[in-house]
Amino acid sequence: MSADHDLASLRALAARDWGLDLAEARDLGSNEDRNVLLTLADGTRRLLKVSHAGVPRDSLEAQDAALAHLAADPGVAAAVPRVHPALDGARIVPLGDGTHARLLDFLDGEPPVGAARLPEGLPAALGATAGAVTRSLEGLDHPGLASGAWDLRRAREVLDDAAPVLETDEHARLAALLEAAGARLAEVAGRLRVQAVHGDLTADNVLVDGDGAVAGIIDLGDVGLGWTVGEAAILACALLQHDGAAVRDSLDAVAAFDRESPLAEEDVVALWPLVVARAVVLAAAGERVLAEDPANDYARARRPLEARMLERALSLGLDEAELLVRHALGRVPEPASRTFTPMIAGLVDAPEADLSVTSPAYDAGAWLEPGALRAALAQARGDGAGALSRYDEHLLLPDAGRAGTPRSRLAGRAIAVAPGTPVVSPNGGVVAAVDGDALAVRVDYGPAVHLRGVAPAVAAGTRVVAGETLAHAAAAGDGAAVVLLWQSVLPGLTPPARMAPGNDEAWAALCPDPAPLLGRVPANLASSPTPEALLAARDASFARVQEHYYDAPPRIERGWRHHLLDTRGRGYLDMVNNVAILGHGEPRVADAVDRQLRLLNTNSRFHYEAVVAFSEELAARAPEGLDSVLLVNSGSEAVDLAIRVARAATGRTDILALTEAYHGWTVGADAISTSLGDNPGALESRPEWVRLLDAPNTYRGRHRGADAGRYLEDALARLAELDDAGVALAGLVAEPIFGNGGGILLPDGYLAGLAEAVRARGGIVVSDEVQVSYGRLGAHFWGFEQQGVVPDVIAVAKAMGNGHPLGAVITTREIAEAFAVEGSFFSSAGGSPVSCVVGSTVLRVLDEDGLQENARVVGERLRGGLLGLCDRFPALGAVHGMGLYLGVEVVHGGPDEPDPAGALAICEALLDEGVIVQPTGDHKNVLKIKPPLTIDDDAVARFLRALDRVMVRREAWAAL
Repeated sequence: MSADHDLASLRALAARDWGLDLAEARDLGSNEDRNVLLTLADGTRRLLKVSHAGVPRDSLEAQDAALAHLAADPGVAAAVPRVHPALDGARIVPLGDGTHARLLDFLDGEPPVGAARLPEGLPAALGATAGAVTRSLEGLDHPGLASGAWDLRRAREVLDDAAPVLETDEHARLAALLEAAGARLAEVAGRLRVQAVHGDLTADNVLVDGDGAVAGIIDLGDVGLGWTVGEAAILACALLQHDGAAVRDSLDAVAAFDRESPLAEEDVVALWPLVVARAVVLAAAGERVLAEDPANDYARARRPLEARMLERALSLGLDEAELLVRHALGRVPEPASRTFTPMIAGLVDAPEADLSVTSPAYDAGAWLEPGALRAALAQARGDGAGALSRYDEHLLLPDAGRAGTPRSRLAGRAIAVAPGTPVVSPNGGVVAAVDGDALAVRVDYGPAVHLRGVAPAVAAGTRVVAGETLAHAAAAGDGAAVVLLWQSVLPGLTPPARMAPGNDEAWAALCPDPAPLLGRVPANLASSPTPEALLAARDASFARVQEHYYDAPPRIERGWRHHLLDTRGRGYLDMVNNVAILGHGEPRVADAVDRQLRLLNTNSRFHYEAVVAFSEELAARAPEGLDSVLLVNSGSEAVDLAIRVARAATGRTDILALTEAYHGWTVGADAISTSLGDNPGALESRPEWVRLLDAPNTYRGRHRGADAGRYLEDALARLAELDDAGVALAGLVAEPIFGNGGGILLPDGYLAGLAEAVRARGGIVVSDEVQVSYGRLGAHFWGFEQQGVVPDVIAVAKAMGNGHPLGAVITTREIAEAFAVEGSFFSSAGGSPVSCVVGSTVLRVLDEDGLQENARVVGERLRGGLLGLCDRFPALGAVHGMGLYLGVEVVHGGPDEPDPAGALAICEALLDEGVIVQPTGDHKNVLKIKPPLTIDDDAVARFLRALDRVMVRREAWAAL
């Protein structure tokens, strides 16, 4: 575009050629055209568009014709901009350098671009809009319509144009993908309809109103000739870049498109191959644009999103995708009702094995063993004829321990039988395919039946009758025979043997339960509530103030070490569960609880060994002199009890605490909690006996960097003020590391100096170790060790029980005896035999497995990786903490601009990646990273890759 087209000259152009009385003119972003928003003196807004020099005039005329055509069609509900003629009547004004200017309405509404996660319902609304526009443009004929570069009929041409800038391997990969899609397209390409199409009707090119409905259509710069179905494919592909259930969104959009502009049979076949082709074209063209114009920030931002489109487009096989498309369009026949010859004899009453996420067969991490599923089936079979998996059940596979979404749902059933067991045809039919240990037969009444894990006894093309032997069950390397059996109501398409979760309703219709083929009654699919139904039931009976993570949380029913597993077989890396310090499902703890429950569980007023053993072990971990233990059930109770102990020992009531801290939910613990993130009115609602010091927040507080030492000066000055006011402190309660702030370390010497000052005034020092103890810091077992302080009272919980409710106060004999002035004390469950056995087992396993050292070594690697990401992404402002007690600040531009919305969005996006992290801090902008201490290098690498991917996409969306 000519340098002469600066904003001033374009403003003068609008006034001269269109006679506009302008109040303001400003540039809007654009990929190629120059767009200027004009505000007229009366407040009316117009859009001045100056085309790129490479756009022919007749193409602009075709765009204007399309706009007029759509505006005149009552079937297109969304608004389109009108073109306003210049004073001389011209709709297109040449500017003398190959560019042209046009004046259009500026439509009201907001574009949903930059939205990593689209609002619910918008994908279908986009599909309906695209369908309506496509139906309308079918009647448009204009000489300026042509096949543009984005016409999917020219996909190979675009790829080849990009070949010089692509790595050889990458070009070969994209070419192979395009060829596979092209082979599928070749079956129907000659019958696909060609018409005028918008060419890019995606979320980038619409406006939405306040209710989220599509209100306007913009940017017809890609209007031209193309395949009708290509418009649906372009939209479906674009939706794959967004967070959330992107494939489901794409299918919803296609279904809505079809309701407005019905897809023909050949369109349905072509749709997903065209989605793949579009993704390949975008990937290739994006690299070419960047090579030609390295400063093109728009193209650079698009690349990771384009890569995500391709990745997701390829997550489905072409048969698999077409099956899902057909189901979304309602084009699936009902399964035929027939009488069958059982394909495997003797299974009418055979047992069904529990292979679900909660199966006891997977305890102690057995699900990570490659043969776990086969072993569970074999055990269920015993000496009988066979055993079957349950239909519509999501399996727990070793893949759940890795990144990605496992294909956890069987299309049919897995059947354990004796090797060599005959498998016969259920009815008359033709053997459609034989491939290694797999066989498919198309039966006469319609569906196809698929087998795997067999030795075929017939050749492809063979005509078979009911009861004729098709194959024999084949033994694998473990000596067992497991046959997979499934069927497809669309026999021309082969469903995969296993599918990813998320389209269960579709697969139940496409691949119905093969139980009747075995002489059995089909499964009842309503036996277990969905995660959504269970969440509704939770909200109906479990007080909502007890919040849950995530808007649409997965249903977690099993954990193992640092993995959490949902009922659909997906594994999540647990980066937040500091309670389960030994990891989830620890068998040594489970065995100890099981044994003790079978013996005795009562309260600590009875005399038994476990309470003595645990108290001795806990006191042995504390500094010398802290030799008396009181046992409770939680961190809140431990802090509350510590306050009571301090008051009883000193005869005073006032407690010194720090702002920005969270200590618990009991009356006493809540009174000294000032976290605004947990209670926005905390500072205004403290009782008079709570005396506060400003949080020594070295990142966001009053004193930072080299000035951090001044926090102690401020604290000592505050104590002097309390002295002058006649306040006598019972004690200080403080976390040695700010847990609520994501692990911010206190300034060196701060806690030591403050403790000395409090003790000099007759007060007691309480260290709240609920979150930071038990080796989580790596270099230290207790948090106060990092500050070089020995407290008078330790309050501890969380990690003590590895999820079992257990807390403690550890103090000196003298202080403990002074507490007796309030009378006797006991906690019904806190010192019970089971609780004590749990506590002793946790300490033993910590030592046996070297988990404190693991926290030090792995924590250093994790912290280093996070610091590297902070260097790359300005939104990650700092890394706090040490060991496996870390926090990452999410900011707009620095410490004084916390970004809670960004932190929450990152956590939601990480859930899509299979990683669980939650925000914390007064501003809820800190990613708290406190995983089980079992976390290893592989898990750290997986987490860092996931956060990297999320941040790359986040920056991309922000740049658009």
